[in-house]
Amino acid sequence: MNIQQLARAGVSVALLAVSAWVTLPIGPVPFTLQTLALAILPAALDRKTACAAVAAYLLLGAIGLPVFSGFGGGIGQIAGPTGGFLWGFILGMLVGTTLESFLPERLSLFARSLTASIVLLLISYACGTVQLMIIGSMDAVAALLIAVIPFIIPDVVKLVVGTSIGCSVARAMGHIAQRA
Repeated sequence: MNIQQLARAGVSVALLAVSAWVTLPIGPVPFTLQTLALAILPAALDRKTACAAVAAYLLLGAIGLPVFSGFGGGIGQIAGPTGGFLWGFILGMLVGTTLESFLPERLSLFARSLTASIVLLLISYACGTVQLMIIGSMDAVAALLIAVIPFIIPDVVKLVVGTSIGCSVARAMGHIAQRA
């Protein structure tokens, strides 16, 4: 990674942390702005930088820095009932941005990046639901009703807004003007 990529990743880590602090507790899974921040990354960053930013964010949280929702931190957050959503972010970002790189260039940056963000969210939902089922000793329906269903509409809105912001950032940086 070059200096610009490192700086962009650092700013992205900060953005992820701040977005996690904007929290509305509505059950075991809090409502945060993380989905919006995550949706910015596929448009604004290259795949390597986006994945590095999410990995660094998770690492900082795992070692105890209060970067997760509710100013939480520590390995217990990742290993806890809602931790699957967190580690699902890195798996989702990797798969989503990889898929994005295979989409045809004739598609708009917005369409490619939104696709990556949707994949990221679906993988995070899947990882989070499975971990909640295991740790919370609940069936799939109960876990989905608690941790996914109430978030679908707000998350779709956050994905669209975040992707739009990411495209604006990408254009402003000018590093992918040919992709837009």
